Amino acid sequence: MTEIEAPVNCPSCNSVLESVNYLLYCRNASCSVKVSKLVEHFSSTLKIKGLGPASIDKLGIRSLEQIYDLSMTDICESLDSVKLGEKLYKEIQNSRNAPLNVLLPAFSIPLIGKTASEKLSKVCEDIEEIDYDLCRTAGLGDKASTNLCNWIEEEFYQVSLLPFSFKFIKTSNTPVSKGIVCITGKLKSYKTKALAKNTLTALGYGVKSSLTKDVTILVNESGVESAKTKKARDSGVQIITNLLDLTGE
Repeated sequence: MTEIEAPVNCPSCNSVLESVNYLLYCRNASCSVKVSKLVEHFSSTLKIKGLGPASIDKLGIRSLEQIYDLSMTDICESLDSVKLGEKLYKEIQNSRNAPLNVLLPAFSIPLIGKTASEKLSKVCEDIEEIDYDLCRTAGLGDKASTNLCNWIEEEFYQVSLLPFSFKFIKTSNTPVSKGIVCITGKLKSYKTKALAKNTLTALGYGVKSSLTKDVTILVNESGVESAKTKKARDSGVQIITNLLDLTGE
């Protein structure tokens, strides 16, 4: 049986390929095939109807910036259709409202998809706040955190002038799958309760400041037998003395 060897170089630009989770990526920002695929993925993720491979080719789009530089006249003439041109122009303009939750997965950053973006949206407001520690706090793995931080440092400048706010929209009514946590007293494992709350939320826990009926876990690292602790014990609520046992950090 003939062994198939993975390619080492990009077949389009001959740049050395990088392997990430068994997938090969070309890192050459000027690679023509990569640029075309980036534009296609960006358009698909932002749901810009009518901006598929054929339209991208007809419009001569070779960068994300060019999408938003197009006038309605440019589009109508290139597509040879006023009706299609007007519809596509409207789709492009509507996409300007996309929040960072949607934008991050659109930039084709390895391991940064919808799930990672939603986790980040729970712990920060905009792209300027993102760093490695915050990514880890949000629940991203080491490789995903490194990929995102490297992209921000090395490539974000290429898209920073696009017509977006680069701000997250906080997701509301997030389904809680792991339980509701209440923290009482001072924490030893986290610098602040706010940081602990962000970590728990990113991991799928709900966090409440008071011991309500739906609380399933009480965190008491202080060792003080507070009224909340006594109430929790009487109600059969699980009590833990080290939050790291819950977050796994």
